[in-house]
Amino acid sequence: MPTRDSIIQAADTLFYERGFEHTSFADIADAVKISRGNFYYHFKAKDEILAAVIALREERTRAMLRQWETEGKSPAERVCLFVELLVRNQTQIMRHGCPVGSLCTELAKLRHPGRSEANAILGLFRVWLREQFQEMGREADADALALHLLARSQGVAVLAQSLRSKEFVQHEVDLMSAWVASCAA
Repeated sequence: MPTRDSIIQAADTLFYERGFEHTSFADIADAVKISRGNFYYHFKAKDEILAAVIALREERTRAMLRQWETEGKSPAERVCLFVELLVRNQTQIMRHGCPVGSLCTELAKLRHPGRSEANAILGLFRVWLREQFQEMGREADADALALHLLARSQGVAVLAQSLRSKEFVQHEVDLMSAWVASCAA
């Protein structure tokens, strides 16, 4: 893997596990096992690394949404793939929260200029969910349903991190999946 990509991957992990504010250049350089000079060759400022991490997360999100489009046979099945992400990633979520939601929250608290780019990733989920609800015949309230589900999933991620309970996560996923089915009926 090229050094620049290794730096971005390490920064992505560290920003998720420690937070953007609590991750230094030295932390990232140490994780990649490169000198600071080599590090600065690729990135001159922490905001440049943040932009690259946000771009990586956006790329991963787009790929995941494309995958769900092919895996789910119906809009309700596709939305349930979104909901089930909480179970598939529950170990990481219970430790560090949602990678997108926690970054958006941190950047908002810092009033960081990169927050709009991070929020755009949540926007990808919102648009995709809205489209799924529209396909279910819920054109009139598709956006409200999408926001409701996005908000609920983020709330579950926050509480999962706080409570560290797999049972809680599974119970909430079951309730959300039943709710999705009721929206499709």
